Amino acid sequence: MKKIISTLLFASLIAYSCNKTKTQAPKNSSGIIKKDTAPVEKEQSTAGKQVSDFVSSQYEIQYETEGDLNHDGVPDKALVLRKKDDTLAQRTMIVLLKNPDKTYRLFKSSETVFPDEYNESGYKMHDPEDISIEKGTLNINLYDIGPYGNQFSKFKYVNDNLILSYIETYNMGAGSHSALYYEPMKGKVILETVNTMEEEMPSETKKVQVKKERFLFENVSPDDVVTNVYNSVEQE
Repeated sequence: MKKIISTLLFASLIAYSCNKTKTQAPKNSSGIIKKDTAPVEKEQSTAGKQVSDFVSSQYEIQYETEGDLNHDGVPDKALVLRKKDDTLAQRTMIVLLKNPDKTYRLFKSSETVFPDEYNESGYKMHDPEDISIEKGTLNINLYDIGPYGNQFSKFKYVNDNLILSYIETYNMGAGSHSALYYEPMKGKVILETVNTMEEEMPSETKKVQVKKERFLFENVSPDDVVTNVYNSVEQE
């Protein structure tokens, strides 16, 4: 009888042990924890000791300029960044303010303010391109004798913001040349057109008052602004 009881107890212990092992086994039948091996893009730094601290490994600095933007007597930086392996990708422009301890902080970043470098056909839309900081104003100057024309934009530092204060364009088309001068915060527009089809090339100047606008650096597209202004002038 004792042998029978001992045998039953031993069998019960074996069954319990097997059941416990099954319960604690990991859900992954292979017993290996899979890790996400996809590359993680480094987030843009908001503070750093040098300019390179704000540029991830996938980007390179295409243009860089220096000047006192916020009127504190310390030179700030503006950079145009582009992807190393994709020249058709959208470019990013960042503005860094310099601290008294000579470190930098990220002030503004925009993926819309600087146009694409090439169109879909691989044609470089503006050449040369230039940026500068002068007397509290960030300047973006784009040149092209072709269909895209010249475009000059100014962003003024106002109450810890960068606001589009002026934009100017010049285009040469079939039969005419046109120039646009626009001050968004004042709502002032001047449009000059030269008729090149006539020998004397007569010119016409049109002044229009439009709605005052406040375009911020981080989300404005100067190309879109120009298009909308032309549409407004045509409706006058």
